[in-house]
Amino acid sequence: MTNDGRGETPSIVLVPGRPAGDGPECGMNQCPDDSTCDRQARGLEIMRRVHGGDDAGDGSATAGAGRGGGSGESPGDFFGMTVERLFGEVWSREGLSMRDRRLLLLGLLVGQGMDDLVEVQLDAALRTGELTPDELREIVIFLTHYAGWPRGSRLNTQVEELIARVMRP
Repeated sequence: MTNDGRGETPSIVLVPGRPAGDGPECGMNQCPDDSTCDRQARGLEIMRRVHGGDDAGDGSATAGAGRGGGSGESPGDFFGMTVERLFGEVWSREGLSMRDRRLLLLGLLVGQGMDDLVEVQLDAALRTGELTPDELREIVIFLTHYAGWPRGSRLNTQVEELIARVMRP
């Protein structure tokens, strides 16, 4: 996928003037220290897994991270801090599995009525195999009793449409 009209995908810039990753772009001149580059690279990888995107430049992996999907504009400090802190540090901590964190996040998102992000997380959970269709249906039943019937009904619709779309032969 190209974002710049020249036939190539531009590199992701986490902090203006400092490309992401641990490749040649993230050398001694761009990153203040190796741990920053490590956090950036780790953060991007975890962000891709959390949001179910294969390419952080296509918008799917950055949903909810404050970056315009696929537009190619410089994301500024907010995106870089999100990648480094939230994904590079918080989501990569030991103590909870990715699945545990996703379950907690789903509960929070449903409770807050953040349907767009719920959909991203449901899709990622099903496609990565972290949650099965039966487990997603059980989540609907459980969360409905805490988040309320209107939100539970919306969640049920999201889950059933996702399962039909992903599991179709």
